[in-house]
Amino acid sequence: MLGAMLTPLISSLALGFAAQTPTVPPQTTQLPPVPAPIAAPATPVVEVDTRPYVALVTDLGTITVRLEDKRAPITAGNFLRYVDSKRMDGFSFYRSTRSWGPANQLIQAGNRVDANMNYPPIAHEPTRATGLTNCKGALVMARLNPGDATTDFFLLLSDIKGFDSDAPGGDGPGFAVFGELVGGADVVEKIFNAPISPTAGEGVLVGQMLDPMVTIKTARRVPAPADAPAGCVVKAP
Repeated sequence: MLGAMLTPLISSLALGFAAQTPTVPPQTTQLPPVPAPIAAPATPVVEVDTRPYVALVTDLGTITVRLEDKRAPITAGNFLRYVDSKRMDGFSFYRSTRSWGPANQLIQAGNRVDANMNYPPIAHEPTRATGLTNCKGALVMARLNPGDATTDFFLLLSDIKGFDSDAPGGDGPGFAVFGELVGGADVVEKIFNAPISPTAGEGVLVGQMLDPMVTIKTARRVPAPADAPAGCVVKAP
């Protein structure tokens, strides 16, 4: 009986205690704001130069040229064909146009040994199609008529804009530019100023033939020089 009496009393006390116990609100911790991530500095995009470079080792020193194989693929590919087959070894620089004055300065090289070493002539790539121009330092395909070029090429020591296709005073088709000088300008000057035969050659070549000729001992592909200049053969947009 006593247990029966205590049970409601205990329940009543428990309810009263629960009613009198203050409710403690949950504690919250104020966290510091998360800083925004710091953006990494932009990495500049460096365009890799994939154009071929060729070193021509001559009697008077080494000349390095860069080929515009994307803009003038036929002419540049023809030059590289002679380089890679080593047929250019033994070709010569044989002409200097000193007699034409300061506005038309170039040296000319090609196969002066055995015409049987020549590959078939190549199609002409006019500058109006390639976007290249005959500026000082340009590597240019020599020809008599468009489509008959084989081995001969020029290196220009002055701007000759009359060589561009459709240039005023030019012959219309012009001469195909396919690269430019990037190293050995002093060697090019030496070849240009080398001794000339007073009698060798025919027609306009008389007074322009080097004597002795300057031999290209070897012609080989080389890595792009670290200090290769931007150049001038690519026309500004």
